[in-house]
Amino acid sequence: MNQRHMPLVTDSPSKHGSAPRRVSPPRRMLGLITRRERWGLSWRAWLIVFGAVLLTFCVFLFRIHPFLAETHRVDAKILVVEGWINEYAIRAAAEEFKAGSYQRIFTTGGPVEGSGRYINDFHTNASVGADLLKGVGVPDESVQMVPSREMNRDRTYASAVALRNWFREHNMPVPSVNVLTENVHARRTRLLFEKALGNNVAIGIIAVPNPDYDARRWWRYSEGVKDVVSQTVTYLYTKLLFYPSDSKHDLRR
Repeated sequence: MNQRHMPLVTDSPSKHGSAPRRVSPPRRMLGLITRRERWGLSWRAWLIVFGAVLLTFCVFLFRIHPFLAETHRVDAKILVVEGWINEYAIRAAAEEFKAGSYQRIFTTGGPVEGSGRYINDFHTNASVGADLLKGVGVPDESVQMVPSREMNRDRTYASAVALRNWFREHNMPVPSVNVLTENVHARRTRLLFEKALGNNVAIGIIAVPNPDYDARRWWRYSEGVKDVVSQTVTYLYTKLLFYPSDSKHDLRR
C-alpha cells in the first residue's frame, strides 16, 4: 500500500480489548514538519466576530467625538483658558466669562510654536491668549496670564502645573475651576488638569466646537479625522501610560 494513503491515527481496539493504538502523525523534511488535526472557527463564530467588529466600529464613529469633546461645568469662580486656542474659541471664552459668575480668567500655555525655545513670558501662548481676550472685551484687570516654559513634551500638563504653582505662590485657595479648550482636546485636558491640581480641586471642562466641520459627521472631513484619531491616541496614552514627574515641570527652578 502506498504510504500516502495510510491512516494518520487508528483508534480501533485490538481483538483482546486492549486500549486503542495511536499512530504518530506522518512527518516530512526529516521530521521538521508534521501534519496534525486542528480546531478552527465555524461560520457562526466568524459571524459573531464580524458583528462584534462592526458594532465596535459603529460605536467609535458615533460616540467617540462626544466622548472626547465633553462639556461638564462645575460651580467655579475661576475660568482657565488654554492660550493656544483659535480665535473662535477665544470669543467663546469671552462669552463664557461674561455670562458666568466668574471673578478671574487665567490663560495658560508655553512658548509659541516656531520660537524654538522659551524666550520670555511674552512669547508664550498664555500671553497671546490674554491679549486676545482683552481684545474681545474682557476687562484687563480680570485677566491673568500664567506662562509655562515647557515646549516639546507634556505641554498641557506643564501648563496645569504652572497654574498650580501660581496658586500656591500667591496663597490662593482654589476649590474649583472650569477649563475652556477646543473640541476633542477636552477630555484629555481635563484629565491632565486633574493630575496636576490634585483631588482637592474640582475640574470642570468646556469644549468649544470646531466650526470647520460637523461634529456629528466628523469622518467626512479630513480635519475631523485628524483631530479625532490623534486625540484618541493621545488620550489613551495619557490614561494608560502617562505618569508625570512634577520636578521637570516645576517653574521654580
